[in-house]
Amino acid sequence: MRDIIADKNLVAKCGLYCGACRAYLKEKCPGCAEAKNRGWCKTRSCCAEHSLASCADCTDFADPKQCSRFYNFVSRFFGVVFRSDRPACVAAIKTLGYDAYAADMATKKRQSVPRK
Repeated sequence: MRDIIADKNLVAKCGLYCGACRAYLKEKCPGCAEAKNRGWCKTRSCCAEHSLASCADCTDFADPKQCSRFYNFVSRFFGVVFRSDRPACVAAIKTLGYDAYAADMATKKRQSVPRK
């Protein structure tokens, strides 16, 4: 099993932190950046199309909730089920930067900013 480490390369396109994900830690997933079979993820596809590290770098939408690829029914549903606040993750990346965000998430051992 992997240890939780701070690595900006483990920040997913949607703002989640793969470095604290159970699947990543159990070596069942390489993380968003390395995963090859994630064509279903509209957020990941959009970031790839626009050469963005994550939605935090998007200049088309000031608020990621305005983006239908990022903030759709499925993502909102999973946010409720997993108590995850991906828009808050994106805001934290914008505020802290990738390195500090990864360090913060690793220190707190969280995959996501918790939903309030």
